[in-house]
Amino acid sequence: MACPVARALERVGEWWSILIIREALHGSTRFDQFQQNLGIAPNMLARRLAGLVKAGILEKRRYSDRPPRHEYVLTECGRDFQSVIVAMHAWGNRHFAPEGQSVMLVNARTGKPADPVVVDRNSRHPLTDSEFRVAPGPAAAERTRRKLASSAWGVDVPPAARRKTRIPA
Repeated sequence: MACPVARALERVGEWWSILIIREALHGSTRFDQFQQNLGIAPNMLARRLAGLVKAGILEKRRYSDRPPRHEYVLTECGRDFQSVIVAMHAWGNRHFAPEGQSVMLVNARTGKPADPVVVDRNSRHPLTDSEFRVAPGPAAAERTRRKLASSAWGVDVPPAARRKTRIPA
């Protein structure tokens, strides 16, 4: 499938995989750390780690010959997933934490809570602004071009639903 969302989900769409990446971002590298932190069955963890290695998200490195032991380290691709985790974290806290936030993203220097938004690097405008829309890329098939020509993504969002945030340069 040519859809970038479908391609991403093909690699990380199973929820255990996303939680493994989250744990790797927290510093876990060894099988027993992942298992203890997640409470995941060993056979399931082995399959998910193998899939993340195959997808190029984790790198498997031997750290002991006798007995043979491996650690799993985030690749550049895996580290790039941090922004997705941050976005999911903010979205989960905003919409699915009626009891309040159990984990918060804060500024490391000030301790003040962060309010993550996804912005365009060039304009520094939130990508939720109506000035952005999804458009076909150079490799888009005709079917994709037709679909995106009639997409509602980018149609003006009601003012009350907008998050007006401009990120300073």
